[in-house]
Amino acid sequence: MQIYLPIAELSVNAFLLLGLGGLVGVLSGMFGVGGGFLMTPLLFFIGIPPAVAVATEANQIVASSFSGVLANIKRKLVDFKMGTVLLVGGLVGSALGIVLFNYLKSLGQVDLLVKLCYVVFLGVVGGLMFIESLNAIRKSKKTGGAPPTRKRHNWVHNLPFKMKFRVSGLYISIIPPLLVGLLVGVLAAIMGVGGGFIMVPAMIYLLGMPTKVVIGTSLFQIIFVTAFTTMLHATTNQTVDMVLAILLIIGGVIGAQIGSRIGARMKAEQLRILLAIMVLLVCGQLALDLLLRPDELFSIGAGGGHS
Repeated sequence: MQIYLPIAELSVNAFLLLGLGGLVGVLSGMFGVGGGFLMTPLLFFIGIPPAVAVATEANQIVASSFSGVLANIKRKLVDFKMGTVLLVGGLVGSALGIVLFNYLKSLGQVDLLVKLCYVVFLGVVGGLMFIESLNAIRKSKKTGGAPPTRKRHNWVHNLPFKMKFRVSGLYISIIPPLLVGLLVGVLAAIMGVGGGFIMVPAMIYLLGMPTKVVIGTSLFQIIFVTAFTTMLHATTNQTVDMVLAILLIIGGVIGAQIGSRIGARMKAEQLRILLAIMVLLVCGQLALDLLLRPDELFSIGAGGGHS
């Protein structure tokens, strides 16, 4: 069943969009990521202009993340205090990101920026997560299946302005969570992502939070940052396609509930390595897409961005 998307200015199969939304919703519930790192490139591949994909995908992330948070709240796996600190940084970052996005859009460079950001960030984060997860699995096998002990204290714990986060079992400075939130907010605005693929590893390895608490807390922050980003995109760019957003949201909400149940039954190391593989696969496909279409790359670079 073909449906016309007024802002994207093309017709797409409605069931395809529902299926994509459902798939990303499952990932959101399983890994604590908004799913935009996967959905936005998938929208590129089916012909949605990058500027529209980035702005619209934030809607779907809000819905699937909200659905995932509710499932985690029931299990008492959300650190609201940590989530609020991350959120403050995220709101500031998303406002800065929108300013940069609009400036590059006016120059016709935004499509190129979005795609290159995906290749760089997904490649680096996916590679680091994959290597660390493999090492964690090897260590757990050597210790007879016992979970590897992660070093809880590093330079982060010596910074000033400390605060106690009871749910996470931490007493650390609020500076690193604020900076993580700031970076995630900028990425949300420029790449149309919740930023979970950056935030989840940062919360586990930098802040030392337990993996099970990280998922719900990450989704809590993602809801508000992406909602704020969507509002800014809608008012400044008019690139939010509501028809596309509604179809993605319906699939995403259903998928997130399924994903949270799957995630609760899997080991932390298994979750991390699966997320790493998914990130690397999307990165590879997007890089291949850019390399195989040099004409599109050069036309974008010459100022052919979608407005």
